[in-house]
Amino acid sequence: MSEYVIAFEKLRNTDVPEVGGKNASLGEMISQLTSKGVRVPTGFATTAHAYREFLAQDGLADRINAELDKLDVEDVTALAACGSKIREWIMQASFPAALKDAIAEHYATLTASSGQNVTFAVRSSATAEDLPDASFAGQQETFLNIQGLDNILHAIKEVFASLYNDRAISYRVHKGFLHADVALSAGIQRMVRSDIGAAGVMFTIDTESGFKDVAFITASYGLGETVVQGAVNPDEFYVHKPLLAQGRPAIVRRTLGSKAIKMVFGDVQQAGKSTVTKDVDPALSIKYCLTDEDVLELARYAVIIEQHYGRPMDIEWGKDGVDGKMYILQARPETVKSQTGNVIETFQIKHGSTPIVTGRAVTQKVGVGPVRIVRDPAEMNSVQPGDVLVADMTDPNWEPVMKRASALVTNRGGRTCHAAIIARELGIPAIVGSVDATDVLKDGDIVTVSCAEGETGYVYAGALDYEVSSQEAAALGKAPVKIMMNVGNPDMAFSFAQTPNDGVGLARLEFVINNMIGIHPKAILNIDTLPADMKAEVQRRANGYASPRDFYIEKVVEGVATIASAFYPKPVIVRLSDFKSNEYKKLVGGDIYEPDEENPMIGFRGASRYIDGDFRKSFDLECIAMRKVREEIGLTNVELMVPFVRTLDEARAVIEILESHGLKRGVNGLRLIMMCEIPSNALLAEQFLELFDGFSIGSNDLTQLTLGMDRDSGFFSAGFDERNDAVKVLLKMAISTANRLNKYVGICGQGPSDHPDFAEWLVKEGIQSVSLNPDTVVTTWQRLAAANK
Repeated sequence: MSEYVIAFEKLRNTDVPEVGGKNASLGEMISQLTSKGVRVPTGFATTAHAYREFLAQDGLADRINAELDKLDVEDVTALAACGSKIREWIMQASFPAALKDAIAEHYATLTASSGQNVTFAVRSSATAEDLPDASFAGQQETFLNIQGLDNILHAIKEVFASLYNDRAISYRVHKGFLHADVALSAGIQRMVRSDIGAAGVMFTIDTESGFKDVAFITASYGLGETVVQGAVNPDEFYVHKPLLAQGRPAIVRRTLGSKAIKMVFGDVQQAGKSTVTKDVDPALSIKYCLTDEDVLELARYAVIIEQHYGRPMDIEWGKDGVDGKMYILQARPETVKSQTGNVIETFQIKHGSTPIVTGRAVTQKVGVGPVRIVRDPAEMNSVQPGDVLVADMTDPNWEPVMKRASALVTNRGGRTCHAAIIARELGIPAIVGSVDATDVLKDGDIVTVSCAEGETGYVYAGALDYEVSSQEAAALGKAPVKIMMNVGNPDMAFSFAQTPNDGVGLARLEFVINNMIGIHPKAILNIDTLPADMKAEVQRRANGYASPRDFYIEKVVEGVATIASAFYPKPVIVRLSDFKSNEYKKLVGGDIYEPDEENPMIGFRGASRYIDGDFRKSFDLECIAMRKVREEIGLTNVELMVPFVRTLDEARAVIEILESHGLKRGVNGLRLIMMCEIPSNALLAEQFLELFDGFSIGSNDLTQLTLGMDRDSGFFSAGFDERNDAVKVLLKMAISTANRLNKYVGICGQGPSDHPDFAEWLVKEGIQSVSLNPDTVVTTWQRLAAANK
């Protein structure tokens, strides 16, 4: 191909050698996906042939190659000097006349169809870019809001020069690309008015776990560069793709970002001066910048694009503030999690320490080292191998030193920014959007950076011990029972779901309420009577939602939906809240509404709360949330479990309340399970099982109530054992009765996780499922499978 310039409409994915991955992908989407409803702004691309003709003038290419041949990229000072010299040479060179004329012709055609006032993005597209094993994310420049032919020409030259940014030179060496084999294409694309709308990045898989059934969307006000660069903490959304395909409102998770700044159009349409950054109105920053309809539309685009390319994708998008429509600005293959092999590596911190900094976790690993605070890019050379790099934000220019670090912590940024992408590629843990890391952490102090505990990353003082375990994700032998999992933390659900399992035997609602809400339900319902400071705190936490009541319901929905979608369509048994009064007291407002009990463990908890006239409205909130998860979102794999049912009358009363909220046993496949954890449950198993679809045995409570031992007391730690003969008698009763009545019976207590021999005994007694802590699933499965042989 000897053309200098080609319209996007004439490009296909096969044109990567001439226009690079980014521009070839734009042409592919415009020509192939427009008919499927995906909107992509049009434009044109200069070719690799044009770039090489440009460099062929006056021996420029030979000078560049000679300069690079003698460079040691590990010498950061030499790298900076070399890159600066080459870029200056390129900016001083002139365009060949034929290339300049071709650009002018295509620009005239574009402005004739789009209008003279339209502005353009001038983006780089390297010919070795966006291949499945090398993202080149942000390695070259992008210039936004460029208008006028002279400004376009200047920006194209800036793009050409950016192939020799320090980061790009280093990255090519790191990835094994020969410099002379990489050419650059400039893409000139009509701007979407996201400066007065919103923009961001989305991935067609979860970026941290690699879970493939969700689309992960980040969003902020203004141009998307703030999200890409990590300059802003964006809103985040997860959409479950299988439910989306069923036409369901499949948003299973939302996280409100601070969105403190936005990038908008400047007054001058010239490279380097065409955009400005300004503060976001505080009233807007505490709201989500996209509607649910916007999020679902983006997710549908993501699925169409992923299906077309046949691989997980990394996509930039913009919402036009003028026409209100969504546009896809570019799409490239995801290059980290989709390339991961079959080895599952798990990091686990051993600590009882309080974190000193928190933020969004990137790369599920742990890093330890001395803090190295870098306040200005000019200081980045101070980072030594093994340091924990701490900065306000980083950009791809930092890549040469990021690979020296044991971990990265930034004040700003979201999990789709360049710093996060590069950290994943390098395999280092990173915490982004911490807000205050550069103020709190002290240079030289030893810290532990943990990104292995869910979506939140933690920095702990000192070098904490941690374990690393790895296992092949190979098929395990056939176990004699279903092996399920106990899951409390929705943040870890996508990771846990990739361990072999038969579903979730216990999803704890307490974790969702405690960690995602943190407010007593009565404080939500009685917000107008709260003390002023407490009322303000409740309203602050409810930012982004229509009311505190909606916030409480939606966060319960999101927590449960995240777990249920991770394991869909396998069963997920959700235990309704089982807080004790001393635990409820720890929530905002808890002191006002909770009684003082001598022994909360056998006090006001479980079913007795749900039917209490004073607590009933609080329980209603849970019921409303559970119905939405099952009936609206469509996660009918959710089954409900009622805890701590002391009497048959309590059981009947709870069932009546559930039915009043549209949660009727048997309707739309709903199973109601009862926790068997009180001796009366086993003794009256037949009567209880007339009301429920089965038992899930809680061995911890059953043991303490059988032996009269407070499970929280250190006095009885040696004698507290689920394998006690008296406990086994009750277990036999429950298991045999359930099997005789053809009802479900499983166990979700701690015992089988702690005692493999206990798990084997349960199997012999006829237990149908064993629900284990995630870290014991594989070993217990292997042991039971071996015994089964």
